[in-house]
Amino acid sequence: MSTTLSRRTFATALVASVPALSRRALAQTVPPKPRVICYIGGYTQHGPPGGAGNGQGISVFEMNPDTSSLSPLMTYVDIASPSFMAMSSDFRHLYALSEIDDFNASKEGCVTAFSVNRSSGELTKLNVMRSGGAVPAHLSIHASGKYVLVANYMGGTVGVLPIHPDGSLGDPTDVVHNTGPRMPDRAADNPPGNFAISDHSMAHVHMVASDPSGRYVLACDAGLDRVYVWTLDLHTGRLVPAKTPFIAMTPGSAPRHFSFNEKGTMIYILGEQDSKVVAATFNPQTGEIVPQQTVSTVTPHFRGSTLAAGILLSPNGKYLYVSNRLGDSLASFHVNDDGTLNLVEEIWMHADYGRAMMFDPSGTFLFCANQRSDSVTSFKANAQTGVLDFTWNFTPVGSPTTFAFMNTI
Repeated sequence: MSTTLSRRTFATALVASVPALSRRALAQTVPPKPRVICYIGGYTQHGPPGGAGNGQGISVFEMNPDTSSLSPLMTYVDIASPSFMAMSSDFRHLYALSEIDDFNASKEGCVTAFSVNRSSGELTKLNVMRSGGAVPAHLSIHASGKYVLVANYMGGTVGVLPIHPDGSLGDPTDVVHNTGPRMPDRAADNPPGNFAISDHSMAHVHMVASDPSGRYVLACDAGLDRVYVWTLDLHTGRLVPAKTPFIAMTPGSAPRHFSFNEKGTMIYILGEQDSKVVAATFNPQTGEIVPQQTVSTVTPHFRGSTLAAGILLSPNGKYLYVSNRLGDSLASFHVNDDGTLNLVEEIWMHADYGRAMMFDPSGTFLFCANQRSDSVTSFKANAQTGVLDFTWNFTPVGSPTTFAFMNTI
């Protein structure tokens, strides 16, 4: 009888020869890959005046780390128009604003605090707190982890909400209202043929966040065409104007969002109305902003209406990405050694009215929330060239506008 063994038989015999205890020990040395959870929010039927959408609340998905495809897990419907969210640095809490103006008799919006199950991704509501103004459009967690900062668009205010030890929110410790002269609805440096306008009838705070050090708090006011700078008293939760309390941007440009480099020495300010990025130095000691360069988020060939929406630095800090609504494009810029920008490419976003963008935890895929297409799309980002390759993954989500990601444990 032949004693020759097939490769399969040999492999089976080899595994069988390993004691069961050893096999269990071997399995225990290879930890399972964490699941990637993606939270997506947007506009629901209960939304701001004239801004109601098709969303249901906060949709929770599991992401395939190899393909970027999203599989639905659950949806939290007990929240109105969660158009912006922020995850705590320890992934234990999620904060979502409601872009509404009827939370209370003062016609404010609100912010909901959730605790996060790190294993399943499930959310548990902790409490809901007023935002300090009407129609909040953006929130962030201060670098200290002690406060949630809220930009109230229609209220023209910045609200400071204390975070309690259990992650719930307290009543605002400060509400700052900006004032200034009436600015033009369009900028002089508009792309040719741009008929889109940004509302400059009053103060419209569109974003608020701290610099990486947490020493300063900055806010884009798209109505007054200013970027404000404060310090935050961590004991009282009050904002104090910096030595230079604001920098004036191009009249009519509607500064919408900004992004810092990792060191906090460069800030990139996105103008909504004129679709421009202002690259500026930032002094972490004084809070001073000094513009160095202005670049267009659309190519010189573009003609027509467009409004810039989101701005995002790549995880390695080498590339900057911008989403353009109406023009339906994504622009990628190379970040030079001196912090200035060069346009790499402008590509079709394969959807309509793309707003927020976010990288998955690995930094491999860039996701875009496409409000009018009711979809989320993804692109594979080349970390060496900045080029985006469309994955052809479409995820149906009603009126999406915001993301948060988390690896499970």
